[in-house]
Amino acid sequence: MGLLSGQQNGNAAENGVAGCEFQLGGSKNKYKRMESEVGETEEDAPLTDKNTGRYVFACAIFASLNSVLLGYDVGVMSGAIIFIQEDLKISNVQLELLVGILSIVSLLGSLAGGKTSDVIGRKWTIALASIVFQTGALIMALAPSFTVLMIGRLFAGVGIGFGVMVAPVYIAEISSATARGSLTSFPEIFINFGILLGYISNYVFSGLPVHISWRVMLGVGIIPSVFLGFALFVIPESPRWLVTQNRMEEARMVLTKTNESEKDVEDRLAEIQQAAGMANAENYEAKAIWREIFNPNPAVRRMLITGCGIQCFQQITGIDALVYYSPTIFKDAGIKGNTEVLAATVVVGFTKTVFILVAIFLIDRVGRKPLLYVGTIGMTSCLFVLSVALALPGQGKLGIGTAILAVCGNVAFFSVGIGPICWVLSSEVFPLKLRAQASALGAVGSRVSSGVITMSFLSVSGAITVAGTFFIFSLISALSVAFVHTCVPETKGKTLEEIEKLFQDEGEWQGGSEVEMGDAERLVQNKLPIVEPATNLEP
Repeated sequence: MGLLSGQQNGNAAENGVAGCEFQLGGSKNKYKRMESEVGETEEDAPLTDKNTGRYVFACAIFASLNSVLLGYDVGVMSGAIIFIQEDLKISNVQLELLVGILSIVSLLGSLAGGKTSDVIGRKWTIALASIVFQTGALIMALAPSFTVLMIGRLFAGVGIGFGVMVAPVYIAEISSATARGSLTSFPEIFINFGILLGYISNYVFSGLPVHISWRVMLGVGIIPSVFLGFALFVIPESPRWLVTQNRMEEARMVLTKTNESEKDVEDRLAEIQQAAGMANAENYEAKAIWREIFNPNPAVRRMLITGCGIQCFQQITGIDALVYYSPTIFKDAGIKGNTEVLAATVVVGFTKTVFILVAIFLIDRVGRKPLLYVGTIGMTSCLFVLSVALALPGQGKLGIGTAILAVCGNVAFFSVGIGPICWVLSSEVFPLKLRAQASALGAVGSRVSSGVITMSFLSVSGAITVAGTFFIFSLISALSVAFVHTCVPETKGKTLEEIEKLFQDEGEWQGGSEVEMGDAERLVQNKLPIVEPATNLEP
């Protein structure tokens, strides 16, 4: 790949691909082994109950509704700031503060979300996130001044912090190993759907008077709360949380609804009890948990590097700058008029939404790591092309077209790779006793990174040009490829408890890069959206 020398790759081969043995178990092909394990499970317990799959699917959808609110806020703010700046007469610095403060404040919700979800449960933390966010959205829609607008933004940020932390954890804890990747990606799907709705709202309401248009744009975001209220009567509590509260019968009832056979129910319950029992046996209080996170043993350190690192790289490659400031980017490329600029953002939102659906189709078929390779390499290329297109003035329609294609390509590769897989990995890699707090810490890293990027984009662009800023993003994206290669193991087809064991050995954590890179190359050769079943992925 250019990141490791041929000699290093050769040494890995000469050593028997030791790093891959954690998934091979002595086999020569890890995917074959994983498929056979799934097959054995299916023979032991045939998947005859379609209602079970539908029930888990519905729970994942309802749990992800908070993400629509986040996505809508991101999408609608990109266009609303044009009219807010004109109506309230605010400066570029105030504009950066308005956009970026949501990400910074959301870390408070993320930090509080871990403990809150352990105390009141995952389900009711989702409800709390919605209430806080909706309060903020209402204040913003009615804000008479920049100060009141910022107050509403603070409420919305806290609500988002709760939501982005708890939804992936909840979905991971109710899903089976074979479907967890796809279902845990649902929050990212709904974020993208919300962004698309926000872009469409901008375009539809852009013709209203300036002092009304942005208020209507922001106010429409309150509507999804109606559906979320209904969802709370449908979704169950997480069975893993119920076990930690010693509510075994309730946990068994939930597992009965989310598993296909009685044997699966008892197996999953035994695994959860064992994991929870180890935590209880060591009397893990909140301080002890945070102490283990901030003074980790080698296994927990590897988990934190993978889970929190992927969260940070998701943001520092500039995706939020691209989404929030896409009108600025397109104006810099040469598009004239607010309506035309907002129409171009709708194209971006549509592309982002379509390709996140492609990721959901592929993630449990080809695995996490091949998609991460394709996504990060593709993003690096698109960000570089965008920087070149913006750096060459006077290109007319060619320059505009190239910029739009580069932006659409970047969001497409993001949506296929690091966008959804970031949340999947961060909800998979941590053990039960640390999962809520460690996931919250990862979400904090994501939100801080997003806030730094969005609160500095206009100032940095003014200093080194928009083209120069995206060239820097392309360099950071290249670093993310190296991170994926060295620090991200494959977790496809494994239970959460099996993944926990995977991080116990450094060789297992870093193993298997050559195998997965080969799968990524074949994935590109097969034209990404069209993929053969997993059995055809064998080398």
